[in-house]
Amino acid sequence: MYELSKNILEKVSFDKTLFRKELIKAVKWLKPDEKVLLMIWCAATFGDKYKDVIKEVYKNVTNS
Repeated sequence: MYELSKNILEKVSFDKTLFRKELIKAVKWLKPDEKVLLMIWCAATFGDKYKDVIKEVYKNVTNS
């Protein structure tokens, strides 16, 4: 699921709304260790473009 999530996020990275939606879905489905890996990968890959979205999604996950 981790690799699939990365592929999907790369494909939808042109649109902020789609990126947020797919990141939320990915975080719900992944195992805890994979969530951390995805967060690191997202920050490294899309941090310049979607830093706010990544922070928001992961903040909501940790508060749930």
